Amino acid sequence: MDSAAAAAAAKRVQIEKAHNFMRQYRDPESRELKKLSANQFMDVWAHYDKDGNGYIEGTELDGFLREFVSSANVTDISPEAVTDTMLEELKSCFMEAYDDNQDGKIDIRELAQLLPMEENFLLLFRFDNPLESSVEFMKIWREYDTDNSGYIEADELKNFLRDLLKEAKKINDVSEDKLIEYTDTMLQVFDANKDGRLQLSEMAKLLPVKENFLCRQVFKEGIDGATKLTKEDIEKVFSLYDRDNSGTIENEELKGFLKDLLELVKKDDYDAQDLAAFEETIMRGVGRDKHGKISRKELTMILLTLAKISPDDEQ
Repeated sequence: MDSAAAAAAAKRVQIEKAHNFMRQYRDPESRELKKLSANQFMDVWAHYDKDGNGYIEGTELDGFLREFVSSANVTDISPEAVTDTMLEELKSCFMEAYDDNQDGKIDIRELAQLLPMEENFLLLFRFDNPLESSVEFMKIWREYDTDNSGYIEADELKNFLRDLLKEAKKINDVSEDKLIEYTDTMLQVFDANKDGRLQLSEMAKLLPVKENFLCRQVFKEGIDGATKLTKEDIEKVFSLYDRDNSGTIENEELKGFLKDLLELVKKDDYDAQDLAAFEETIMRGVGRDKHGKISRKELTMILLTLAKISPDDEQ
């Protein structure tokens, strides 16, 4: 290709990009989506997550769906050609297929299921066995926060991603340069406050737990004072966190429980310092601030206090 043709092709891509961001990632003949590199996937995510809150939602989602559909057309049609009625039907089908947690918005992991990507990079978004609870999450956190800084820095994140690829028997397919690219991309995606490292809440999005048991409706209602927690509810919580069946919640079990409690209070923005302060407050509240363990009775006290229900009422 001579310089004039190359310049014309570059100009055409710029025009298409300005008109419809997704069109540049489709084959010009077949209109099929090309496999995206880690950096290209990041470009797509950053383009549509305009407010940087970690979700494609509302008008962002409408814009993405309009451009995603119209970019597949052989003729150069405008995204506005997708009518409001067509958009609503499309959104309904799309969300049913890809909105796994049914929250009405698309997160990074759900977008990764939709767009074709490099196989090895895609592996970092797919886990055959999601973590059962935050207890497992805290064990992994302790393993990779090797300097105990309370953050997962770039080198620690790279070690984590390397081990994920090893587990998938794909590490031999990934060069050191490519691993660095993956690490940089994952930092760009999940480092919400852009400080170059992952805090607890950011790592929790990268390595999600199957379910925060305390986010179940009964606990949400209980904390609002609308529903009384039952003995069975509390027993389920205790067995979930007492992973070694020792009769107490301690070490990573305790930190996993506190992390889930913290998510109810701080939502999407908390770090290791928040967790430590929360632990101090909770342990002082049960009157046992030195032994670092929670018994079944103490767990009951904590949950009933949060639910604004007195033990007498519960009994």
